[in-house]
Amino acid sequence: MFKYKAKKRFIAGAVCPKCSEMDKLTIYNESGQDFRQCVKCGFNDKMLLQSDPKELETRVNVSKEEKLAETQTVTLIDPKNIH
Repeated sequence: MFKYKAKKRFIAGAVCPKCSEMDKLTIYNESGQDFRQCVKCGFNDKMLLQSDPKELETRVNVSKEEKLAETQTVTLIDPKNIH
């Protein structure tokens, strides 16, 4: 029977939590789960990723309608005309 071997990819700049070597970790997917493995010491664990991080709001990713909805009118009062 043929056994499928998942393609492993190196994670640039990653440091192994066991042997502290940099650029020795690979990531691969097996049965829908992501794993990381150190090619130097053999460390292997399942990657538990949280939800995707929220994109920071910037002027280029906010629509014109959203900007207008947040716009507030300010009325300036002359302090001389206050009772």
